[in-house]
Amino acid sequence: MMGGMTALQHSTDSAGSTGFANTVDFAGHRIPRLGMGTMALAIEGRPDRATAIGTIHAALDAGVRYLDTAWSYYLPTAPGMGGTGVPADFGYGETLVRDAIASWDGPRDEVLVATKTGYRRTIDVAEVTEPVASDASDTTARQRLQAEGSRYGWMADSRPETMIRDAKESAMRLGVDALDLLYSHGPDPAVPYEDQMGALKTLLDEGVIHYAGISRVDNAQIDTAREILGDGLIAVQNQFSPSHPDPEHTMAHCAELGLDFVCWSPLGGFLDPFDQAAYDPFRKVAAARGVSYQRVVLAWELTRYDRLLTIPSARNPREINDSFAATELSLTPDELAALGARA
Repeated sequence: MMGGMTALQHSTDSAGSTGFANTVDFAGHRIPRLGMGTMALAIEGRPDRATAIGTIHAALDAGVRYLDTAWSYYLPTAPGMGGTGVPADFGYGETLVRDAIASWDGPRDEVLVATKTGYRRTIDVAEVTEPVASDASDTTARQRLQAEGSRYGWMADSRPETMIRDAKESAMRLGVDALDLLYSHGPDPAVPYEDQMGALKTLLDEGVIHYAGISRVDNAQIDTAREILGDGLIAVQNQFSPSHPDPEHTMAHCAELGLDFVCWSPLGGFLDPFDQAAYDPFRKVAAARGVSYQRVVLAWELTRYDRLLTIPSARNPREINDSFAATELSLTPDELAALGARA
């Protein structure tokens, strides 16, 4: 457990199932706590559109009711081009989700779609030692964000006017009057965080979004968002997995505040390098159970906090079916002890 926080403690019965329900009330929906991230279906290495839509259909048929996308899920321009993507591809991830839901024969009103605002994609990653001026109008000059060793990058553009404009474009692409849930994609070093949260507050007040979330944040930023957004803030989406723990205990802080915690890259990520050795204990449990280690990882994550949602990516139906099966995998106390706290 994280730092011994009682808010994150749970019990197990004699069969080893946790005391947590596998569904949660989230953004006006009652949904399973395992959703699906759609970045892998929309950026470099993505499958063809028919396969991508078939994968989303498979997720929905399996029981997934939370699809996570972003304005910035599209193909970046090639290195050296100095751009932030091909305009014709902007919003690809959002239109993909829209078309998949529209062509699915299940209960569409049960499906929650979350998107994000404030970032762009780029392969050109420049080292920036000084923050870019907050009034910079040339987005190609803004700070690039890339993890050490990463094979891809993001470029922040979280000026309030950009966030608001992009959110309205997202609603149009998704074909809705108001977005179910909109995240700030992450802090922008060139924009005060209070201004970013002010943009989300404007979108809430104008009815463009029903609920707000924040991503890639620390506890101080969570507190800032809570102060400005109040009950409009419902979720924090941070990276969390065995190879990417939560050193600042933001999950525990979410538990203190009654916020949902959504983990992105819950299996370590698919383009960035990560510590494979961190998954060795999960491989041992998986081998004994006769299941994939990824399924064990996701099941373990669901035991960390009763308001945690995990959103693995998938590029084909087999992957998402295997991931969703984690909602039915109960880990025993001995297995949980072998996997360790790791948080």
